[in-house]
Amino acid sequence: MRVIITGGSGLIGRALAKSLSVDGHEIIILSRNPQPEAKLPAGAKQVKWDALTANGWGDLANGAGAIVNLAGEGIADSNWNDERKKRIYASRINAGKAVMEAINSATTKPMVLIQSSAVGYYGPRGDEILAENASVGSDFLAQVCFDWEASTATAEQAGVRRAVIRTGIVLSNEGGAWPRIVMPYKLLAGGPIGSGKQYWPWIHIDDEVAAIRFLIDNDQASGVFNLSAPMPLTNREFGATLGKVMGRPSLLPVPGLALKTLFGEMSTVLLDGQRAIPQRLQELGYSFQYPSAEKAFAALL
Repeated sequence: MRVIITGGSGLIGRALAKSLSVDGHEIIILSRNPQPEAKLPAGAKQVKWDALTANGWGDLANGAGAIVNLAGEGIADSNWNDERKKRIYASRINAGKAVMEAINSATTKPMVLIQSSAVGYYGPRGDEILAENASVGSDFLAQVCFDWEASTATAEQAGVRRAVIRTGIVLSNEGGAWPRIVMPYKLLAGGPIGSGKQYWPWIHIDDEVAAIRFLIDNDQASGVFNLSAPMPLTNREFGATLGKVMGRPSLLPVPGLALKTLFGEMSTVLLDGQRAIPQRLQELGYSFQYPSAEKAFAALL
């Protein structure tokens, strides 16, 4: 099966490509700057794209098994000034339009489109339990996620099954948030962030990849799916569990005001959260390898 991955050089894309390669699939990684020396898994190749159109790669969508659209500029790489927010938004919407251009021009349509999104769709919601039917939030990230999902909504009209993945905090030793979370605990400086009451919907990278592959393979998988572990934790619970696994204290708080001063609006990524649960994913029959944080942390450490 040919699988086209946009955003294939990112944390999730790399892990997904590696998993697919084990089973002998053909993997097309779309990249704005293909690197000849890049270490790719067996069966994978990089193809240049402009992240705006289907030019140079659209023909590969013809007869493809799946397109996994993960493309989008990182939200936690630097502060959110107006220009940065425009790039975060545009990178996602433009990628969706390019994917739809490829799908619409394909004679034999891809079997499935996996459209990336995030639990930020729901906005800050306190301790409200959020299944996939919860309403959209009203902040910047919620609007980005809403329009990101909408960018490929017409795939279904074109006859392509589409599953939208609203992903939580992905825990991986290869990058992302996890190494940054662990470091203070290694230095005996771990503790709650802000109030500590905000929920952190997390997922182990192995479950993220396995869930995406589950949705690719399951003909009944369409619509929205929260990709987060079934037991979300508050930030305080998350830190206490991590401290327990590492044998480190979790006592030194990080004041919310300090984070707001340092990071401005971007501090919402740490100070606000969503108590998202993977209701539809579990109803469809997915079984988590790491349903509990203690088991996930121990595996990563």
